Amino acid sequence: MVVKDENAEKSLDLFLKIGLDERTAKNTVANNKVTANLTSVIHEAGVDSGCERAIGNLLYTVATKFPGNALLHRPALLEYVVSSKIKTPAQLDAALSFLGRVGPEKFSSNEFEEACGVGIEVSYDEIVAAVSKVLEENKATLIELRYRVNVGDLFGQVRKMHPWADPKTVKQVMDGKLYELLGERTAADDEKPARKKKEKPVKVEVDKVSVVETPSVQPSEEDLNPFTIFPPPEENLKVHTEVFFSDGPVLRVCNTKEILEKHLKATGGRVFTRFPPEPNGYLHIGHAKAMFVDFGLAKDRDGCCYLRYDDTNPEAEKKEYIDHIEEIVRWMGWSPFKITYTSDYFQDLHDLAVELIRRGHAYVDHQCTPDVEALGKACGLTCFVETLKVFLDLYPWLQTAEEIKEFREKKMNSPWRDRPIDESLKLFDEMRRGMIEEGKATLRMKQDMQSDNFNMYDLIAYRIKASFMLLQELFFTPHPHAGDKWCIYPSYDYAHCIVDSLENITHSLCTLEFETRRASYYWLLEALGLYKPYVWEYSRLNVTNTVMSKRKLNRLVTEKWVDGWDDPRLMTLAGLRRRGVSATSINAFIRGIGITRSDNSLIRLDRLEFHVREELNKIAPRIMVVLHPIKIVITNLESNALMDLEAKRWPDAQIDDSSAFYKVPFTNVVYIESSDFRTKDSKDYYGLAPGKTVLLRYAFPIKCTDVIFGEDKETILELRAEYDPSKKTKPKGVIHWVAQPSPGVDPLKVEVRLFDKLFQSENPAELDDWLADLNPRSKEVVPEAFAVSSLRDTVVGDKFQFERLGYFVVDSDSTSDKLVFNRTVTLRDSYAKAGNK
Repeated sequence: MVVKDENAEKSLDLFLKIGLDERTAKNTVANNKVTANLTSVIHEAGVDSGCERAIGNLLYTVATKFPGNALLHRPALLEYVVSSKIKTPAQLDAALSFLGRVGPEKFSSNEFEEACGVGIEVSYDEIVAAVSKVLEENKATLIELRYRVNVGDLFGQVRKMHPWADPKTVKQVMDGKLYELLGERTAADDEKPARKKKEKPVKVEVDKVSVVETPSVQPSEEDLNPFTIFPPPEENLKVHTEVFFSDGPVLRVCNTKEILEKHLKATGGRVFTRFPPEPNGYLHIGHAKAMFVDFGLAKDRDGCCYLRYDDTNPEAEKKEYIDHIEEIVRWMGWSPFKITYTSDYFQDLHDLAVELIRRGHAYVDHQCTPDVEALGKACGLTCFVETLKVFLDLYPWLQTAEEIKEFREKKMNSPWRDRPIDESLKLFDEMRRGMIEEGKATLRMKQDMQSDNFNMYDLIAYRIKASFMLLQELFFTPHPHAGDKWCIYPSYDYAHCIVDSLENITHSLCTLEFETRRASYYWLLEALGLYKPYVWEYSRLNVTNTVMSKRKLNRLVTEKWVDGWDDPRLMTLAGLRRRGVSATSINAFIRGIGITRSDNSLIRLDRLEFHVREELNKIAPRIMVVLHPIKIVITNLESNALMDLEAKRWPDAQIDDSSAFYKVPFTNVVYIESSDFRTKDSKDYYGLAPGKTVLLRYAFPIKCTDVIFGEDKETILELRAEYDPSKKTKPKGVIHWVAQPSPGVDPLKVEVRLFDKLFQSENPAELDDWLADLNPRSKEVVPEAFAVSSLRDTVVGDKFQFERLGYFVVDSDSTSDKLVFNRTVTLRDSYAKAGNK
């Protein structure tokens, strides 16, 4: 924190020296990006010791508005500013516009100077004449409105005549001439003009049945196209990233015209994106956002999206995960252009690593932590100190973990950083052939250990994975896709950007935590002279009351806190699907929250549930199920009586549409929810009570006449009631029910699983003991709920609205003997009630 505060003070002092007012200077220091840009501009302009305020304000504009595609021309522009050849905001705006059009290409200085008015001096007399002419042309309006006139319009007319006139002089002349024409400003001049009331339209009587008023509303966020923010591939000549080095130079990375033309020829000018998951677990809802961005942009631009497995870690990857990822991507509605693996490019990556060493940008390093415990066991030693001595005698170039940590924290170069190129080439080849043990060497990129960006601290490019001897023959640990050819594996930071380039990706899109890696990404591609994709980061999706770290998810699964990767309580896509959430609802949710760079922090689970309900309300037929049944015997209906009643599958079912109804039997034994009965009635209670009448939905009113208790005088065994066959009684309460399908036969018994939030806290991931926050009531199993018999023929994946209970889906645990239902979501919609916040 001390270092950060010192840097902020230095930046503030520097900005005040160039004439920025204190408020602007402090606001600038609070913005890391603008601070870095302005500091770089001041250094390039050579005004570290200060300058006139007018020049400082122009430098601030350069720092905040300079076009990214023309950064290599910025030093030239700064010379014009410091020498006052460009001295007005209008000239600077013209210069920035000119450079934005030119980009990185060369240009004629004469054309540039002509475009931004260099050397043109507008005299005082010329300004007076122009102002006088404009005021004369607008005299009638001025007399009528006086000082309430829009002076900005008058300035604009003068600017058209003399675009390079000094704006301060124009204002002084304008104020003077207005005073000559209008005289002193009066109180009436400061009054706001009265607004004219809008006339109300005449009401016209229309046929209320045939005409439905459609309110005029703004398009919802779901209806907007989120992909318009991305530039087309042919514009990828611009520099939108600068890499600042500790020793002064700034790397402004951009594609050359030749490299971009070669890329566009390979792609046909189409958009190419990639969805690159690591196959080390099941995908979660955060990956759904990544899919929406990557596949969605490609689809929007009629382009292509790869499904690329980032399989550089053979220890964590499984065939199970590889198969799951492809299947779930297609379930989400996306079709990959091609399925590739980072391991498909292992030979290319190796060859480029060799080239990187040859160019002096990589070296073999031995800053590795020794496996002291393993060596001690091999040598029969139990004392750590003795073992460490033996280890360091055998490998004097190895370091302890503490020493390595000290090197990194103090930004110290590795002792092997400047070893000869030939030596690194030889050692890297030995690494490849399995001649060096795992943990004894790595290949590091020679970046910038003194950088302010820790992702430039000579990142690892290659590390060794275990090999073993069998019958005097060397074997490498097998890789799920590449087999046993390799014992060295590239890191994410090395492989990711290179494979993006090799696959001609136009837009490399990832979440904001990778933003600091952008410098390393472009540094490596520049060092190898490769094509550079357009990189853009968006906010990560975090949902309340869950965890989405693969490490935490893996622990929940392996330690049996949940019932597998597809447990409906998890935010894995497999879990959501099993819970009954559709890909359509998930994508609507993703589109609704947008793909901006703003940090959305935690998105409430209610918001996802809103989209789930919205879809299920349209597609899920209604059905009646009783979770916790209490028996009612209807005493005024014969015990052998059976009536087939019609119940609605849909709220707006039309009488002439037979498919919109289903049959429900009504007998003298029915079951209602135990929560729909109380022994004591109250005014705000609409359920059944002794002596009270309720309506059985789609059936008849019933009145409770008696309550049969068990021996303990508390447990209710059954209720007695009478029904009103005439339906003349009109009770307020309406409840759902299920009857015996025939005398003495129980209704269809089904298992129902009620799921709730997995964690009690909104953000369990930030808790030290996050497992202690698990919700003990996140899963309730109702082993024998009663359902109408029409549910008997349903199949896995069928979805229903259990009336008054929520939306449910048939689970894969269902058998021919017993159906199992998962509750997808309740009927309550807190997100919509809160105004979609």
